[in-house]
Amino acid sequence: MKPEKSVNVCIIGLGFGAEFIPIYQALPGVDKVAICARTESKVKEAGDHYGIPEELRFTDYEEVLKRDDINTIHVVTPFTIHAEQTLAALRAGKNCACTVPMAMKVDDCIEIVKAQKKADKVYMMMETAIYTREYLYVKNLVESGKLGRIQFVRGSHQQDMGLEGWPDYWLGFPPMNYGTHAIAPLVDINDSLVDSVVCHGSGKIKDEMIPKYGSPFAVETATFKLKGTDVRAEATRSLYETVRQYRESFDCYGDKLSFEWEQIEDEGHLLHEGGEDCRRIKVPNTDNILPEEIKKFTKREIIDDQDHVSFIQGAGHGGSHPHLVYQFVSAILKGRDAPENAVKSANITAAGLCAHESAMKDGELVKIPDFENL
Repeated sequence: MKPEKSVNVCIIGLGFGAEFIPIYQALPGVDKVAICARTESKVKEAGDHYGIPEELRFTDYEEVLKRDDINTIHVVTPFTIHAEQTLAALRAGKNCACTVPMAMKVDDCIEIVKAQKKADKVYMMMETAIYTREYLYVKNLVESGKLGRIQFVRGSHQQDMGLEGWPDYWLGFPPMNYGTHAIAPLVDINDSLVDSVVCHGSGKIKDEMIPKYGSPFAVETATFKLKGTDVRAEATRSLYETVRQYRESFDCYGDKLSFEWEQIEDEGHLLHEGGEDCRRIKVPNTDNILPEEIKKFTKREIIDDQDHVSFIQGAGHGGSHPHLVYQFVSAILKGRDAPENAVKSANITAAGLCAHESAMKDGELVKIPDFENL
């Protein structure tokens, strides 16, 4: 793909998507920042707050796609329309970033990979879990050799979506169909892709919630075989009828050090140093690896809408947003793939979808499609 001189981006969806506006505005290489949402009042509110020119405010996504001066789309809408809007962006010749997950069907993941290859544009799934300060701390331990050889990795994403503020389409949703937060760190830290999965469901949600998606499970736990490595990965996901403080965790066990995510928020993560030696740690902020103009956005207090449910339960997304924007914009300007490109994003998303399929088949092994060779 060819490098582009500048990025003219339109953010589609103004829930927590609005938090990305000032990051794009501050980052060198970004020229225009446009916004689009179906509700005119939301567009006006965000546009006025962030000083968006009137000609860069939209309520119709189709109008955005027709604009020659907008070369980049950032989709931050409900997961039910991610695939549709991503495909439309790529087929219109736009670079496209999309919040997780990539799609809700494996077939749609395949279509997005094909569309990205045909368009020869940058695609990036904006997975917050692999740009949190905790994950980047562990990644540094691995890359520096301090953790040693990885022996096992585990992820979890447990939450109570029975709280007020979540749309009805989440009711009864199969846990692993939105598994990317738990799965992505396991794949990325091993620089691998998922080959196959075995998953089991546990427990049961309320009878009235089952018919919408036909999924009875309160919890789903999967074991993944990773390509080109002897490491196996485990992930657990729950959404309803399972009492626990919000947890979006990542554990990594090495032969020199091991890292375990804190059990309770703010009590401190654990660094196992050998034998019975273990200490609680607070991982450092990650602003030192970002351009000066966007360093401040790693800090939770910079978030405008700290009461938004995605931040209350997502722990502020671990300071990941400026990293996501920086990696996406850098890929466009340099004419290279994003770190979480279409193939990798499809693999991670499909790993969760296939995990649920396995759970519904009582733990039958399910192979992940070969997205690399479509």
